[in-house]
Amino acid sequence: MPNQNKIKPNAVDTSVNEISEEDVERVSLLQIVSKRGFKDLSLEQLKRLQFLVERKDYSHNKKAHRSKMKLLAQINVAIYEREEHKQ
Repeated sequence: MPNQNKIKPNAVDTSVNEISEEDVERVSLLQIVSKRGFKDLSLEQLKRLQFLVERKDYSHNKKAHRSKMKLLAQINVAIYEREEHKQ
C-alpha cells in the first residue's frame, strides 16, 4: 500500500512564497524611482516608500542591507527637499 502522506512534487508551500500587498506596493514605487527618479513621486508616496523600505528586513544579507540604508538616505533627502520647497 503506497504512503498517502507523500508530498506531491508540484506542491508549493504558499506560506513562504506569499507576496504581501505591502511588498507589491513597495516594488511598484521602487520601479517608478528606478525609471524616473524621485521627482515623479508625491511627498505622500515618498513617505510611504520610506515606511515600506524601513519595514523590510535585509539583516540576513549584508549587501542588501547596505543598499537599503543608501536608499533610505536618498529618500530622506528627497523628502527634505520637498518639505523645504513647501515653506
